[in-house]
Amino acid sequence: METIKDWDMKLEVVKTRKGVLLHRITLSEDHFFLEQNPLKESKYGVAYRRIKEKYPEFYMFWEIKKGRYTGKLIAGAILDKEEIDLFITDILQSEEFKNYEDVREEIED
Repeated sequence: METIKDWDMKLEVVKTRKGVLLHRITLSEDHFFLEQNPLKESKYGVAYRRIKEKYPEFYMFWEIKKGRYTGKLIAGAILDKEEIDLFITDILQSEEFKNYEDVREEIED
C-alpha cells in the first residue's frame, strides 16, 4: 500500500463538565472528533444509548473544527467475525448481502 496522506492523531478519554467520560480523537489543536454523549437526553444521545445496549463496541464521533460542529460524523463498531452478519443485517434490514462470497482485499506492506 502507498500512503497518500497521514495525520498524527491522539486518542483520549475526556471528562465533560457533568462528569461523563467520552472518547476524543484529536487531529490538530482545532480539529477533533468527540464521542456522542450516551447520557444526553437528545435525539442522538438516546439513539446512541440504545445502539450501545445491543452493540457495546459501537461508536459515534462528531467532527468539531474551530470550535464548531461540522455536522459530520464517524460511526463504526469493533466486532468479532461472528457479530458482523447480525450487525449488517440490523443496519440493512436485509440479509441479501449473505448471497455474496466473503472476499477480502490482499494486505500489502
